[in-house]
Amino acid sequence: MKTKLRVALQKKGRLFEDSHNLLREAGIKFNLGNGRLVASATKFPLEVLFLRDDDIPQTVFDGVADIGIVGQNELLEKGFKLKTVKKLGFSKCRLSLAIPKEIEYTGLSWFNGKKVATSYPKILQHFFSEKGINAQIHEIAGSVEIAPGIELADAIFDIVSSGSTLVANHLKEVEKVMDSEAVLVSADGLSAEKEAILDQLIFRINAVMASNSNKYILLNAPNDKVNQIVDILPGMKSPTVLPLAQEGWSSIHSVIKEDRFWEVIGQLKENGAEGILIIPIEKMIL
Repeated sequence: MKTKLRVALQKKGRLFEDSHNLLREAGIKFNLGNGRLVASATKFPLEVLFLRDDDIPQTVFDGVADIGIVGQNELLEKGFKLKTVKKLGFSKCRLSLAIPKEIEYTGLSWFNGKKVATSYPKILQHFFSEKGINAQIHEIAGSVEIAPGIELADAIFDIVSSGSTLVANHLKEVEKVMDSEAVLVSADGLSAEKEAILDQLIFRINAVMASNSNKYILLNAPNDKVNQIVDILPGMKSPTVLPLAQEGWSSIHSVIKEDRFWEVIGQLKENGAEGILIIPIEKMIL
């Protein structure tokens, strides 16, 4: 039987959608079916287990799955020692303390003697212990944000993305404890065959992530400004410079980090750049 790498994914929700999109962009497709718990990828030796996100760390630790995609918050809360193979840059959020918006916050000492509701008691206890805070931690499985409103707790410790859930429940964020994003994790002791498959998977993921964070840029510039523009757009090695039919002008092709474009657009125009085009990159092999 051909060796397959088994990956554990969250079976639904934002983390599943982001993980599924990443694998699809990496050319790895699988049939979701209706309520299926296991699926095999086509044209890649990968088998997918669909699980609750909080079950993924133990599933990988126990060797039921070889690798998993999970939030750093869940990984830290569960406490299983797994190898973080790669940070994936999606499903970003933060874990924060929040209190009713009408209460005046006087600093971290405010939490002394208070009851805090959370689904992440280990992370919170570690944070409070480091800061010397003596608070009661009340663990609940879900709907943490309603705890102050029903007088179950004085405050909450929970995931915050946009902050809209806090606003809807008349809460305000007062302390960020940690940032989190999705990570690819694995257990130690994978066979040589599975390590080779994992290397192929990481190669594909790197190509997708590089293409998502970079854009292809084309522009026209007078020849006497080419050197200045090349200095602004160094590219991966060096930009491509091609002569235009119009004498004294060249076309410059390069790659630019998407988050740098608006930073340098003014410099490009000041140096005579015209007809600037920004094009998405499908895949990028470094």
